[in-house]
Amino acid sequence: MNHITLTATLVAKPETREDLLALLMAQVAPSRADPGCMNYDLHVDTKDPCVFMFYENWASQADLDAHAKMPHLKALRARAGDLLAQPVKLVFYNMLSEGVGA
Repeated sequence: MNHITLTATLVAKPETREDLLALLMAQVAPSRADPGCMNYDLHVDTKDPCVFMFYENWASQADLDAHAKMPHLKALRARAGDLLAQPVKLVFYNMLSEGVGA
C-alpha cells in the first residue's frame, strides 16, 4: 500500500493572518481523527508569518479523498477566498521510506 504525503501551502493576506491561523488550527484535531491520518501538522514559514504549510501523511489515497470531503473543512473552504492572498498550493507525494515506528 502506498502512503500518500501532501503538502498544502496557504498564504494569508497580512490583514487576515490571525483569522486564517485560527481556521487552520481548528483543522488539526479533527483531521488527525480522520480515518487513515498518519500525521497532520501545521507549520509557519520562518521568514514570512503569512505563509502556512500543512504536512500530512495518509494511509491511502482513499483516506485522503475521504478527508477532503469532511465537514470540518467546510469553514475553511467557505472563507478561503476572503483570507488567502493566492490559491492554495497542493503537492502530492508517494511515500517511499517506511514511516517512523513501522
